[in-house]
Amino acid sequence: MSGANASAGVAIGDELPVFELPVTSTVIVAGAIASRDFMPAHHDAEYARSQGAPDLFMNILTTNGYVARFVTDWAGPEAMLRNVKIRLGVPAVPGQALRFSGRVTGVAEEGDERTIDLEVRAANDLGDHATGTVQVSLPR
Repeated sequence: MSGANASAGVAIGDELPVFELPVTSTVIVAGAIASRDFMPAHHDAEYARSQGAPDLFMNILTTNGYVARFVTDWAGPEAMLRNVKIRLGVPAVPGQALRFSGRVTGVAEEGDERTIDLEVRAANDLGDHATGTVQVSLPR
């Protein structure tokens, strides 16, 4: 299910389609610049390694942006993100694709709105990069 049809017939336990993001240095640096995060670990691999990281790595604002994209690509253009709670784990580094997955944990209807609770995960070969919950609402 994707787009405007995502909310029709949604049930607890439904899985969202997996989204795979090829993580490159360009993706990481572009996200850091777009979010005005100029910490060297997000654009300078040598600096990141000197701090104990395996390479330059994605910042949390970029991760949150991709979590939002993952959910709204599934839910459609009328979706409104109501709550996003993400915990970071392993770094997202160049050459390690992020695989976004999720499942429906709750569905409620109130007035003209349907609220869907999701459990989300973004993982790479190093482990879980981001785990958490997202609540999205859609018009009924």
